Amino acid sequence: MSWDCGLKYMFSMSPALQQGNKCILHDKEELSRLEMVQKLAKDGCRFLQNHGKGPEVTSEPQSDEAVRLCVRERGHDVLVFQRVSSELTASVRGGGRDEAKNRRYVVVSGTPEKILEHLLNGLTLEDDRGTTQGKESETLLDDFLLTYPVFMSTSDLCQALLGHYCTKRHRGKDGAQEALGRKQKVLHLVSQWTSLCRDFLREDENVKVFLKALYRCVYEDLYEHPTLEKEVQELQKLYQLHRRHAADDESPHRNSKTLFHQLSLKESRLRSRSPQRRAKEVLCRVYVTVDSYLSVKVSGGAAAQELLQAVAERIGVPQAELMLVAITFPGGRLLLQPQDRVFSSSLRSVGRLHVCRRDLGEVLNLFTDNSELEQRTAHLLSLNTWDVAVALTSFDWTIFTSMHEQELVYFTFTRHVCSNQNTALELLLQRCNEVQLWVMTEVLLCSTLCKRVQLIKKFIKIAAHCKAQKNLNSFFAIIMGLNAAAVSRLSQTWEKIPGKFKRLFSELETVTDPSLNHKAYRDSFKKMKAPKIPFLPLLLKDITFIHEGNRTFHDNLVNFEKLHMIADMARLIRQCQADPVGNGITQKSSSEVRAYVDNLHVIDNQQTLFELSHRTEPRA
Repeated sequence: MSWDCGLKYMFSMSPALQQGNKCILHDKEELSRLEMVQKLAKDGCRFLQNHGKGPEVTSEPQSDEAVRLCVRERGHDVLVFQRVSSELTASVRGGGRDEAKNRRYVVVSGTPEKILEHLLNGLTLEDDRGTTQGKESETLLDDFLLTYPVFMSTSDLCQALLGHYCTKRHRGKDGAQEALGRKQKVLHLVSQWTSLCRDFLREDENVKVFLKALYRCVYEDLYEHPTLEKEVQELQKLYQLHRRHAADDESPHRNSKTLFHQLSLKESRLRSRSPQRRAKEVLCRVYVTVDSYLSVKVSGGAAAQELLQAVAERIGVPQAELMLVAITFPGGRLLLQPQDRVFSSSLRSVGRLHVCRRDLGEVLNLFTDNSELEQRTAHLLSLNTWDVAVALTSFDWTIFTSMHEQELVYFTFTRHVCSNQNTALELLLQRCNEVQLWVMTEVLLCSTLCKRVQLIKKFIKIAAHCKAQKNLNSFFAIIMGLNAAAVSRLSQTWEKIPGKFKRLFSELETVTDPSLNHKAYRDSFKKMKAPKIPFLPLLLKDITFIHEGNRTFHDNLVNFEKLHMIADMARLIRQCQADPVGNGITQKSSSEVRAYVDNLHVIDNQQTLFELSHRTEPRA
């Protein structure tokens, strides 16, 4: 094969691409030639040496993974690509071959600015969305939008996008068309960004200023590029910008108010109200004894009176006899007034909250009266196991659907964590821990052997129902609670468990077996169709292994391979939340069961739990 039409002068490659070698693009303009390399590679072309003297020698590396292209500026690498290939069935004209390699280059590392520039260059518009290249560009876009907080601030991203939109580097008819395409790509990226990360960007002042400036720029470009009218409409629909944002005194096109008014009338018909933002809810721990608390789900703006009323109803004590006290520091006590807020702006409680009796000023002690404990056990035994599982699943699903996949990124890269960015994720982790403690508390507070046996049987059935309802978070929590040392050591109780329940418990335990990197769980979870609730601690473990096992930066270049793996894990949340068939995993349960499940009473002191265990069944 020969290089005709001067192509061998177009690509001056450094020595033959032996395994492990790099091809360096020295000039900025050479990056645009990467598309030509892609096309030639798809046609089965081979890269040739281009020495000044001597014959041309072809060289084909054995491994595509060994071939990398580096873009250099001022003597430093700014973007690194790696060649990947996949086998495709194709008929090549005159070649007589049925198998052809579809080779392409993917970005593996680079500076934030160059990664963004490459993303915009490769972004496909609506006409190419269904193609393989279109899907790859959308995946790259999703990777970037999910993980950009790792390597650049929102303010930097806003400035970079505005710069790319306003850049004027092309002349002539072809240049104008290319400039229009670049502007449309920037607007498409902004649309995807605000749609994906809306909750995180809603209160960001940098984003508000950026959207206002971008809207002005797009409106002003309508004269040169009338086809941007659709993009202007999208901006108004998505961001609800007012007419004055583009037609105020600062705009250089003051004579265009008539056209702008006509356009605004069109858009007003298309504009729809965005749904009201759901108020954030939190799980509040209110201690009713020294080492046990009630878990109460309330809104982030809850007042002390609202919280006290919920606790009073749960423990069966008149609200007038109780008061809410915050332990602000060792020895410091703050009596909260009825209208005092119990949470700060970061959704953190003002201190450790305790409920005390007004007459005594002491923390309650609800575990001394045997009649109250028997009544507590009888109440749980009277509840239907399927209804309890439904209430647990409904509780978890409400939190899980409000969780954004980007929370995993913020949670993993701790230096970027903002306390109110991980609310749903933290709630689910807290809930998993509370359900485990709830199982242990209920079993260990039951002093009668036959009732403990009934409780364990009930929890086994609830765990099986949670698994059937595809709620793996509560399922794991219940099994871990029954397997906890303080409960598993109750040999007299476990001996009384019928063989049918022992076999069922053994089958459920197999799913939670951690051997072979939780293979049993992963296989079982993969077979479940969405919507479903994963076991969040294991997902965080997988992401942590990726984070700790791979460097985020290589020689000051962002390791985008690592971020792609992180984004793949984060997308699992989106896949689990999807409900394509329309069959939700939640069902209706009785108000009595919901009230019980929504306010779990647990002991969170392991020493106290072990003392209860040894008191229940002393050592032989």
